[in-house]
Amino acid sequence: MPKHGTNSSPLRPNATPRRPERAGRINLAALSLSGMAILVFAFLIVGYSIYNFCRIDVPAKHIAVITTKTGIDLENQQEIAPSEKHKGLQLNVLGEGRYFRNPFFYKWSVYPMIEIPENKIGVRVRLYGQDLPYGHFVAPTMTAGTSGTSLDPETQFKGIVPEELRAGRYDFNAILKDETGRIVSPRPRNDYIEIIELCDPVTIPAGHKGIVTNLSGPIPDNPNMFLVESGFRGVQQETLDEGTYYLNPYVQRVQPIDCRSQRFNLADGDDMGFPSKDGFWVSLEGIVEFRVKPEEAALVYVLYDESKSKDNLATSIEEQIITKVITPNARSICRLRGSNSLGREFIGGDTRSSFQAEFQKQLRETCDAQGIEIVQALITKIHPPQAIAAPVRDREVANQKLKQYQQQKLQQVEEANLAREVALVQQIQTLVEADREVIKLVTEAKKRQEVSIAGANRDKDIATEELAAARDKAAATMAEKTAEASIIKFANDANAAGWKASVAAFKGDGAAYARYVMYQKLAPGFKSIMTNTNDSPLMEVFRNFSATENQQPTPSPTK
Repeated sequence: MPKHGTNSSPLRPNATPRRPERAGRINLAALSLSGMAILVFAFLIVGYSIYNFCRIDVPAKHIAVITTKTGIDLENQQEIAPSEKHKGLQLNVLGEGRYFRNPFFYKWSVYPMIEIPENKIGVRVRLYGQDLPYGHFVAPTMTAGTSGTSLDPETQFKGIVPEELRAGRYDFNAILKDETGRIVSPRPRNDYIEIIELCDPVTIPAGHKGIVTNLSGPIPDNPNMFLVESGFRGVQQETLDEGTYYLNPYVQRVQPIDCRSQRFNLADGDDMGFPSKDGFWVSLEGIVEFRVKPEEAALVYVLYDESKSKDNLATSIEEQIITKVITPNARSICRLRGSNSLGREFIGGDTRSSFQAEFQKQLRETCDAQGIEIVQALITKIHPPQAIAAPVRDREVANQKLKQYQQQKLQQVEEANLAREVALVQQIQTLVEADREVIKLVTEAKKRQEVSIAGANRDKDIATEELAAARDKAAATMAEKTAEASIIKFANDANAAGWKASVAAFKGDGAAYARYVMYQKLAPGFKSIMTNTNDSPLMEVFRNFSATENQQPTPSPTK
């Protein structure tokens, strides 16, 4: 039991409740922390919303067009805002990246960049800036009121920009139109400040020249000239060679002119003829081959081009050259030259040949001065008047046959002379060949003779050398054999002297010495002899030896 009066009793009414107060303070702190967390979270949500609300994400290959909602009002002649202090569409755009703008003050739209495809060019049409000066439809290269280019819309001219755009990607605030005028990338809002039109480059085919016409630029001092100097407005003196050119069609117009050879028949479309000196009508047919001189193609274009169709330009100019230059000159030359001759003269060959040569010469000289080169002008057929054609033709045929017979006679005489000359030449050739063959055979015989003599002399020298060598060899052999014979003789003499001495030792008995030598050779081969008879043939050998036992023995000769 706990003692009364102690503070440890839980039943004490006056005990101080300390633990409940501490818990209350902890709860208040927890409530304040949670409120702060909620407030921070709310601030984060609001900040994130504002972040997303003000963020401008421009992806790759895109731009952002900015429009200011507040600021200075634009004047009536202004299309876009001169600066960010003015309200309205801004000149500058935002490129790829991330930006932040207050949506209460700005409005933006994201569009794809302008992309010019391959083998195309883009022509810019500026919709803002000052009005063009009088007489201009292309924006001047220099900006208004400045000495160079500027991005200030107050110093730009509206209209067509002379610089063309090549294949690539551009960050212009513009819409793109194809050749038909269709908008390639339409926008929901009209917030563009330029229009870019796609055009094809100019291609000059092989054998052609490009005639350049400046549609803009300064007016030449003398505007009545057919051709102008480079840089001035009008048809240029210099032409373009074959190839592909990327030019602004609103600034320069290029027309290809065919400078290759062209052919046409004089009788096509109309009767080409003339009255002869005696009043007969003579018609003819011919072929004229011509071409435009490349160095004068621009002048020919200005003088004779009246076509309105761009696609049929080459054919149109060709027809106009035929109609305005070649055909009138051909008719004039035929009338002037043909009226000096009678109708029957055109049946003969001489008049026709001279007429052909004169026609080609005069037509070439006349057209050359107008920039047209006549490559060839041929009269293929001449139709004389039928009333005189038959008798004149018969007389001409008779004259021609007479000339033919005379020519054949001369030809036969010439053929006989030629045959005689040929025979003489063949005879001379035969003699020459025979002399050549004789000379050839004599030369070959002399060569063979010289070769044979040289071979015989060589064989003689070799035989002489071999004979001398044989003699020397025979002498050497004789000396060698003589020496060998002497040696053999000396050896035989020595052996004979030894034998004589040995025989003398047996008192001159050669038989005894022979037996001695035989016994000397046989004795080492016998170790024992066994015989049963006394009269054996073998014993005869020893008997002969015993017959000499009583004789005085002599020492055996030593070899």
